[in-house]
Amino acid sequence: MSFVRRAATVLAATTAVTAALTAALALPALAHVTVNPGTAEAGGFTKVAFRVPNERDDAKTTKVEVTFPTDHPLAFVSVKPVPGWTVKVTEGKLPKPVTTEFGELTEAVTTVVWSGGEIGRGQFQEFEVSMGRLPEGVDRLVFPTRQTYSSGEVVSWSDAPAAGGAEPEHPAPVLKLTPAAGATPSASPVAASAGPVSGATAPSDGTARLLGVTGLAVGALGVVIAVLALRRSS
Repeated sequence: MSFVRRAATVLAATTAVTAALTAALALPALAHVTVNPGTAEAGGFTKVAFRVPNERDDAKTTKVEVTFPTDHPLAFVSVKPVPGWTVKVTEGKLPKPVTTEFGELTEAVTTVVWSGGEIGRGQFQEFEVSMGRLPEGVDRLVFPTRQTYSSGEVVSWSDAPAAGGAEPEHPAPVLKLTPAAGATPSASPVAASAGPVSGATAPSDGTARLLGVTGLAVGALGVVIAVLALRRSS
């Protein structure tokens, strides 16, 4: 094998590895609406941010609507102003009254909507909310979210967590609840729902990781083939 052919073989292998690494690093950018931090202590108060990335190259995010659970309602909800955005907090009657340490709760926050602002291409925005008390005896709260784009497209991040831990196609933001300090964990915690949950949106983190690993494997195979080719030629 000539020097030129050897160089071409090595270059091809290097290109394959570079492409695989680039794809693997780029995949995590394909995010979805999430709650940050993703965990909080049951029975207490917490502050979270709903992180909303813009996933369209040809449109901006102009509205975000978060639905709050009514089977495990939150008695206290307040929002932090976001410059350029208008926020509307809606309270509604609960399907059935809930007894809390503060008395019987018949109404609670059902939705929080941010609108009027813009999240551009390659950008994200965080919408902060303070809430509590968080329920005990459940292991999570689910917050189905609707993301509206300037093109008129509406993406519904409303799929509940799948059994077995697999991530659904359009996962709803989830706040995982951990037992309060000093509390005895429940043997079989009940998962909290958040009202009607419908399927509706971006590659899951699990899928992204799988694709990234596959890309790396293909790149590594290219290097092995190139090395074997050079050995045969020597």
